[in-house]
Amino acid sequence: MTATDPALTALASGWGALSLLHSRIEGHIERALQSGHDLSVREYSLLDVLSRQHDGEGGHLQMKQVADAVVLSQSATTRLVTRLEDRGLLSRYLCPTDRRGIYTNVSEAGLKLLAEARPTNDAALREALDEAARNPELASLVEAVEAIEAVDAPAAAG
Repeated sequence: MTATDPALTALASGWGALSLLHSRIEGHIERALQSGHDLSVREYSLLDVLSRQHDGEGGHLQMKQVADAVVLSQSATTRLVTRLEDRGLLSRYLCPTDRRGIYTNVSEAGLKLLAEARPTNDAALREALDEAARNPELASLVEAVEAIEAVDAPAAAG
């Protein structure tokens, strides 16, 4: 294959469209969360991921797992956790069975803010997808995202 190979050009074009869709969605949600709740997309994502933890086997995530879930490096995740902890939205404590491990829990204030921000996040996502669906370059990607959502919906309900 050469650099001008049609398959590579199509692949690059597809990647560019996916990147554009992601940027538009993230930017739209970011503006909505910032203006309505003083939260960034990453802060919202972190609160959301951590709110799904539970007591018991495998219920708490290690920082590496949290970093993977919010798509940040471990050091960036630690800084993000510290910022939210400083705002009283999270708390950290040592793992009772492994003193090297640190758990992070969402505080009551964090759960309240997350509950208030969730409708904003969901509405902004829907708006961004609807807007992107009107762009011929992005419409098929929006359809793919919505198809994934539809496949996951029955599993979440049952």
